[in-house]
Amino acid sequence: QVQLVESGGGSVQPGGSLRLSCAGSGSSSSIRAMGWYRRAPGKTRELVALIYTYGTTTYAGPVKGRFTISRDNGKNTVYLQMNSLKPEDTAVYSCYVLSSSRAEYWGQGTQVTVSS
Repeated sequence: QVQLVESGGGSVQPGGSLRLSCAGSGSSSSIRAMGWYRRAPGKTRELVALIYTYGTTTYAGPVKGRFTISRDNGKNTVYLQMNSLKPEDTAVYSCYVLSSSRAEYWGQGTQVTVSS
């Protein structure tokens, strides 16, 4: 079982930056990948970024070059640095964990609002 505690998020003007953090319980050996998904109003949930235990990363096209995902395996924590934020980045961002047994876990979500 993995429990996730998210922090960060909030409101920012276009062009601004935010950093999301997500700490997972349990040993790092039980976690295969960590990442973030988002759901904008009226849209389906989509992958933002994912990082595997050995550092391989995946980014959604719209965030490439602006967002950076990183991970502290010792702390079971994943970070999402979001730069050059745009209004279309407004969404609820949820932490995601894929365990070694292929079980999936989700955080409660944190709101990110980009508006002038």
